[in-house]
Amino acid sequence: MGTALVVSESSARRYALRDPDVRLMLQVRDDDAAAFEELVLRYQARLVTVLEHLVGNRDQAEDLTQDVFLRVYRARKRYVAGAKFSTWLYTIANNVASNAIRSRMRHPEVTLQPRDSGPMGARPLDVMLQASSGQMPARQLDKAEMREIVRLALEALSERQRMAVLLNKFENMSYADIGETMGLTPQAVKSLLSRARGNLREVLQPYFQHGERPTIEGHNPGSV
Repeated sequence: MGTALVVSESSARRYALRDPDVRLMLQVRDDDAAAFEELVLRYQARLVTVLEHLVGNRDQAEDLTQDVFLRVYRARKRYVAGAKFSTWLYTIANNVASNAIRSRMRHPEVTLQPRDSGPMGARPLDVMLQASSGQMPARQLDKAEMREIVRLALEALSERQRMAVLLNKFENMSYADIGETMGLTPQAVKSLLSRARGNLREVLQPYFQHGERPTIEGHNPGSV
């Protein structure tokens, strides 16, 4: 028992030394309002981006982002530096998004229409398209069309595949960090991302070859 406590404290010190966001969260735990504001500034736009792709709606993503930060603040006194701050934060975000998606499935009459614009720039979209297709279309795509094509392709993935891809491509998380966020082993994350890339290629191939927009009707990526 005592040994476990020592290891835990040693681990906490190690994360605090390596991760400036962990240090900020430890200040938040001590009721430092300025530290909390700094964390919000660092992560708000990134959270909105990931959540928008998960739930398909900008307004809801912004609401869920506020919910995530509210949960972070409420949990501040229980915070233990046992992982990178971003891993802990996205674990909360994953739970919030999953709850929102399940709630929408229970109430399908509530239909959310995604906006045409979003917070993503061209670079992450290019990375997503190239990574999933292995090629670029002959004609130049404008940013709005690229966002829409990527959104449609991501919708064809299962919830777990989508979250893994977003954390990997948009947050540059390692397999280990994604696994910690999603409760999976690094090997399971690797397999999940491999299946996701295969599904993305399958969905995007008609678009790159024939200009057909991706459709998710009849496409079943599986439950994993």
